[in-house]
Amino acid sequence: MIDSIRIALPNKGRLEQPATELLRQAGFQFERTPRSLTVPVRDAPIELLFVRTKDVAELVADGVAELGVTGVDLTREDGSAVNTVSELGFGRCRLVAAVPDLSPITAIEEFEGLRVATSHPRTVERFFADKGIAITSVPLNGSVEVAPKLGIADAVADLVSSGSTMLINGLRPITTLLESQAILIEPLEAERSATATRVVTMLDAAMAARNRRYVVMNAPKTAIDEIESIIPGIEAPTVVPLTHDDMVAVHSVVESSDVWHLLPRLKEAGASGILVLPIQQVIA
Repeated sequence: MIDSIRIALPNKGRLEQPATELLRQAGFQFERTPRSLTVPVRDAPIELLFVRTKDVAELVADGVAELGVTGVDLTREDGSAVNTVSELGFGRCRLVAAVPDLSPITAIEEFEGLRVATSHPRTVERFFADKGIAITSVPLNGSVEVAPKLGIADAVADLVSSGSTMLINGLRPITTLLESQAILIEPLEAERSATATRVVTMLDAAMAARNRRYVVMNAPKTAIDEIESIIPGIEAPTVVPLTHDDMVAVHSVVESSDVWHLLPRLKEAGASGILVLPIQQVIA
């Protein structure tokens, strides 16, 4: 009997679209409407559960869902009993401590005795406690950046991606408290089912493919050794004979960040008809 599982996913926010795109790239087929709370995956014993991002970790810890997608910052703040299965590489941000531009503070040690506004009070309190710095956290669910202007805090600790919002609100970053990104989680001590194991494999394969490209080219047989030294592939390039006895087709997988540098070198080595193609999944 095949195990049926639930996967808890963000129903909105910065993680929602990348999470659903990753599932589709991994081969999961489903149709979701804006009001859908649960969605079945076609031809698989999987139900997708769309909830608030901050609720994902709790639902996974409680066993309501066997897997979930949420942020590192939220699991740290909630302290839920979950295990990180994979880092997903999107939704990157930082929890940054900052002060108003006119503040004389230049180091984190100078936060002693300050009121710090944040939407992550537990994480902030642990950070400063570990450093032996006494602060008073001011929990806020929104508009954290304006807290100093309103006089309810002396500093802030807020999530930033580019940092532009802090600059616009007249804040100066002092230090990073936590690096965050989207992660795949599972219950801390539960045994992973066969279906969940397949899901993890497919998601890992989709993530591995995102940073790789499939390169195909024609080349003279005399150039094979030089081309192999340029693009070794996952293990070795695939070489296929062509109709012309002195020519072959070479197939390989390369890092997408290397393509810019590789193509001129391949051409100089004698390759022609070079194609660079996207990859859906990679299982090494």
